[in-house]
Amino acid sequence: MKARPLHDRILVRRLEEAEQKIGGIIIPDTAKEKPQQGKVVAVGNGKVKDDGTRIALDVKEGDTILFGKYSGQEIKLDGEEFLIMREEEVLAILD
Repeated sequence: MKARPLHDRILVRRLEEAEQKIGGIIIPDTAKEKPQQGKVVAVGNGKVKDDGTRIALDVKEGDTILFGKYSGQEIKLDGEEFLIMREEEVLAILD
């Protein structure tokens, strides 16, 4: 299934972090924090201004981004988990 977000929303796949170890203790999956980095899978066409023109998004497909801990809404498409969020929730684009 292919999905295209509307307006200024983006579809993000979380990037998995390496296994965390603190003092030689392996932290179980249930205690780990979710990663705050992701790869942009799809973007909307941009926000519509009052006069009908669109403001293009700074984020594009393929960008690796940094977002807040509680950003976006978790969704499942074809059994895979994604986040859908507004562009304003993106904190940074990583190079």
